[in-house]
Amino acid sequence: MAKKPVKKQTPMMRQYDEIKAKHPEAMLLFRVGDFYETFGSDAEKASKTLDIILTKRSNGSASEVALAGFPHHALQTYLPKLVKGGHRVAIVDQLE
Repeated sequence: MAKKPVKKQTPMMRQYDEIKAKHPEAMLLFRVGDFYETFGSDAEKASKTLDIILTKRSNGSASEVALAGFPHHALQTYLPKLVKGGHRVAIVDQLE
């Protein structure tokens, strides 16, 4: 029986998934450069709550993940909207 090829995640998405696994109840706002980004189901919720565009990002070999984000300087505008929308939010600044 042939083994299925393992899909490789980008290092950033691996880090995101590790943090999300530790805090599954929280919507992660993940700082990427000058933006806060959310991925997967968090991105879908953020897009709906904040009325921002939902798009996709490559997650490694031939895999994509939902993405929604906003400029870091807009955090004070969007964070209260997420909280008022009933979301528990965790902010993750860039990690090395």
